[in-house]
Amino acid sequence: MKFLDEAKIFVQSGNGGAGAVAFRREKFVEFGGPSGGDGGRGADVVAEAAEGLNTLIDFRYRQHFKAKSGQRGMGKDMHGANADTLVIKVPAGTQIFEQDKETLVADLTKPGQRVVLAKGGDGGRGNAAFKTSTNRAPRRAEPGWPGEERWLWLRLKLIADAGVVGLPNAGKSTFLSIVSHAKPKIAEYPFTTLHPQLGVVSLGYDEFVLADIPGLIEGAHEGKGIGDRFLSHVERCRVLLHLVDGTAEDVQLSYRTIRQELRAYGHGLAEKPEVVALNKIDALDAAVIKEKQAKLRRSARKPVYLLSGVTGEGRDAVLEALHAVIKEAREAERRREAAA
Repeated sequence: MKFLDEAKIFVQSGNGGAGAVAFRREKFVEFGGPSGGDGGRGADVVAEAAEGLNTLIDFRYRQHFKAKSGQRGMGKDMHGANADTLVIKVPAGTQIFEQDKETLVADLTKPGQRVVLAKGGDGGRGNAAFKTSTNRAPRRAEPGWPGEERWLWLRLKLIADAGVVGLPNAGKSTFLSIVSHAKPKIAEYPFTTLHPQLGVVSLGYDEFVLADIPGLIEGAHEGKGIGDRFLSHVERCRVLLHLVDGTAEDVQLSYRTIRQELRAYGHGLAEKPEVVALNKIDALDAAVIKEKQAKLRRSARKPVYLLSGVTGEGRDAVLEALHAVIKEAREAERRREAAA
């Protein structure tokens, strides 16, 4: 399945049905009164966050969503039926913006959340609604009210518990492949990963979602390289796993480059909890590992885990460190929800 994290759509709600002009016509009833029913209400257009979706690719092939109109009113005081709501399924984590791409309409973060994008028009009143003591046979009815229409932008920010960041070819996809059932493309050249990848990590007693973000380069927050749009996918993560390529000549520079991009991008990325790991230790001897770990610890000012995505060495320690942060964040969220 192809990944698409931004799409433009057009939505149009249904028009209200027209009211009817009709009169009661029965045997032995010489002067039957007005009996025109009201029109039905046009359908709303609703966006709903759904489980099992993690891309907006469907909206590449369908951009226009037009809801049905309400039915017309009929004689014998029969009202027209309301049209069924048109529901647009989007992945959890989808933000909906106005056409200017800046005005936020809704942020659907949990499956089942809904928002009305366009309200259906009300049905028109039939002539029975206009009967008065002085006007016993009104020949007036209302047309249905028009629905709404608008262009909107959908922007997906993946919802993952942890996000993997690092320079291109730092071993992020390899790590994701050995800790989950995800099958990202892996090769020995930069920018192998062109789209964010998700994997579910099982620890036996719990599980969490890990996101592999395409490699960042200096200036990524300005759109250089693959661009800054992928940084948005780690905005919702509870913790970042920062992988540093142990075979790089200057591991401190590699670390500082990513940290600078996170600070420049903003949105709280630089303040997120971070687990730092020196990757590809299978390609280094013990003395070099010790030296580079010490250098990286001085720059990061926190413990540096040793990791090999190829052999799996250090994998469990890194996962446990990530899970500890995630578990604490989940408990804090539950306490906030309970207090609310």
